[in-house]
Amino acid sequence: MSPILVRPVREQLEHDRIIRQLQAKFRRKYDAGINPGAEQNAPVGVGPTAVYPDLVLLSPDRGRKLQGVIEVETGESVNHLEALAQWSHLSKARAPFHLYVPAGMVDVARRLCEDNNIYVSEIWSYHAVGDQMRFTMVHRNKEAPPPAPKKALSPKPAPVKSAEPARKPPPAQEPARKAAPAKKKSGASKPAKAKKRSR
Repeated sequence: MSPILVRPVREQLEHDRIIRQLQAKFRRKYDAGINPGAEQNAPVGVGPTAVYPDLVLLSPDRGRKLQGVIEVETGESVNHLEALAQWSHLSKARAPFHLYVPAGMVDVARRLCEDNNIYVSEIWSYHAVGDQMRFTMVHRNKEAPPPAPKKALSPKPAPVKSAEPARKPPPAQEPARKAAPAKKKSGASKPAKAKKRSR
């Protein structure tokens, strides 16, 4: 349900019928929760930050991990306000975000996503064939989703080192100097040379 738009009754009935048809389609593979109309049955997130997309796909196992979120829009709800109020939040969920729009609104939806940097895994169009809706995938994002913003962690304090006496660094070795020639001292006695003895 759009937090901004109040759809005409006929359009809301068509919107909810599409949600139920998609639920039946995805129920084979997922635990598919729906939020038709003003109902809030299947949240994504907890507390005041929880959002309620039209379909929430969970893994059927005990862990019930989020596998995808789906938002169905009608002709009236493909607009800038809706994109900022819902699509931008759903695109940040840690699961693929699929957007279903009427066949005539595909280009508008694409442009809104590009202009507002909204990452959509897939965009599907739908149109009525008799009593049933037909769905056609018109866009699949080949790029990897942007990384989820990490929560700011408080910096860890540096570990306290045990008190050891500070060691002095070894003295730096001075570059070797050339030895200066020894100076002759005056008056110093030199060892006398041995005189050769004549025979």
